[in-house]
Amino acid sequence: MNIADTLSGATRVIAILGDPIAQVKSPSGVTQRLIDRGVNAVVIPIHVAPADLAGFIAGLSLARNVDGLILTVPHKLETYRLCATATERAHFLEGVNVMRRNADGRWHGDHADGLGFVEAQRAEGCVIEGRRVLLVGAGGAGTAIAQAVLDAGAAELAIHDGDGAKRDGLIRRLRERHGERVRAGSTDPSGFDVVFNATPAGMRPDDALPVDVSRLTGEMFVGDVITAPAVTPLLEVARSLGCRTQVGAGMFAAVCERMVDFLLEDGALAAQPRQPR
Repeated sequence: MNIADTLSGATRVIAILGDPIAQVKSPSGVTQRLIDRGVNAVVIPIHVAPADLAGFIAGLSLARNVDGLILTVPHKLETYRLCATATERAHFLEGVNVMRRNADGRWHGDHADGLGFVEAQRAEGCVIEGRRVLLVGAGGAGTAIAQAVLDAGAAELAIHDGDGAKRDGLIRRLRERHGERVRAGSTDPSGFDVVFNATPAGMRPDDALPVDVSRLTGEMFVGDVITAPAVTPLLEVARSLGCRTQVGAGMFAAVCERMVDFLLEDGALAAQPRQPR
């Protein structure tokens, strides 16, 4: 069954907000996942500039058939501040990428990027528990992945980023929760069991590789957040060495599943329309 078979006045609405928005691929995928779970709902992409975000969400909250929001760049941090409640994970990250209604009509947020990334790696045989992990990138995606990797039981997480202040700030925050398991890393993957790229490096043909691939070995697992190209230059080298890998599309699919799980928790989409406050 697809959206054409279910769309009606009873269809519940999920809005995905971004600036820009034309590049997002998730509306059809999340819509289909909701339909497959028996929910009459549709995900609608909406282009909202940062300056208009708070006012737009305030107005959208008056619509009684809008049950959820999905957030993409650059709205994940600002929308966190618009949530009445949020998960512990979102509080730590100070960002959200999905929101659903509380019973009083206000918003409850979560951040599924890190959890989805870790689940995607595990699906390809990556073992994180007890392993040494090198993560390149301390931005929004990297921060979420770092938290999820440590929560998954990594023995050690080394973080590298070209912005040393950003890297060190993330390490300080993580150490408050995870202690000395977190340290600064470099582009050298020597001695690590797992290598993750959470930077844009690899999106363009002339990008430098995010790690020194001459020091990769076939026993390592290598994962990437980039979805285009489907197989990044980093993953091409890793595969040529015999490494097990996961592509960015795997993370994308897993994050979509986690967002749907969150939207459907506590029967949120099956509830009666709520009066916003």
